[in-house]
Amino acid sequence: MGISTPKIIFATLISANLVSISTKAQPQSSVIKHSNAPYISLEQSLPESGSSWELHLVLTRDEIYVPIGVRKPDGNGPFPLILVGSGQGRDGLLKIDQAMKDVEELMDRLIERGYATAYLNFRNEIPELYNERTSPELLADTVSGGNNRLQSAATLDSDDYISIVKHVQALPYTDPQKIGAIGSSHSGEIILKGTALMNIGAGVASEAAALEYLAVDVSATSLNSAGERDLHNIEIARSVSDKEISMQRIRQSETPLLILGREHDHLQGLYQLAYEWFVEAGKEVAWASFDHPEHGYSLLRQRPGGPSQPDEVQEEVFSLYMKFFDKHLNNQ
Repeated sequence: MGISTPKIIFATLISANLVSISTKAQPQSSVIKHSNAPYISLEQSLPESGSSWELHLVLTRDEIYVPIGVRKPDGNGPFPLILVGSGQGRDGLLKIDQAMKDVEELMDRLIERGYATAYLNFRNEIPELYNERTSPELLADTVSGGNNRLQSAATLDSDDYISIVKHVQALPYTDPQKIGAIGSSHSGEIILKGTALMNIGAGVASEAAALEYLAVDVSATSLNSAGERDLHNIEIARSVSDKEISMQRIRQSETPLLILGREHDHLQGLYQLAYEWFVEAGKEVAWASFDHPEHGYSLLRQRPGGPSQPDEVQEEVFSLYMKFFDKHLNNQ
């Protein structure tokens, strides 16, 4: 690709004292690769099964790197790919290393069905900045001069999501028209935010904590006995959300969506409201809600001391969203 390969001292990138990711020796030419932009790729394996995966460090809009973990079926593709995410951006490489173990069951199933898959991470959220920031643009560098272009606004976690989508679209073994995403909690909201910026083949927003996306006035909300933001009822959620701002975002979305709720969740009314407003805007959207004790139940995660296999509710929701992905990503 004509990209120079400078020497990289991996001890400064990943410390064995901080994370269990191995950094076995490999030629430099196999470390720096090119997708949408130059990125670092490190081969890894899961500790119990030995299944192989790749750690990618993906270049973002402001030229820092965020980590994702990638697995794929055997062969050259092109494969549809499903992004998987949960919660906030946090813990950098540590989150990816742990998540690849936690969602191994889910990723195994996706690969068996012919999908490549990637677990994503992004920078930590800056509270409320999403609703304060104007659309970013590149500005002329009035400080250093020359042909440099500088950012007009801070980069957000949702911008990192867009960078990751562009990255996986450009991988040599993926079909760029068949990218899907499933995200739980804040990562579900990231999918909604992403559809206002860039559309993908299909998205599953599971328990999407869409407080910023629906422009919720958090100062007008109350806390429940557990200290959680109480938006369990759709009318409560409606009373503190800004419909005009929300509909502007929703109208920009052309991504088919499946929104998943969870009965008795403290944000259930918010999930329902997002679905209602997508329907009102005439968007392709479906809704389902399940009664399950675990936040993030849709990702079939393995927990220390928990069940070794997904329960009946998890099997039901998995079947539901895989039919949705199969339909929209045309996986044969």
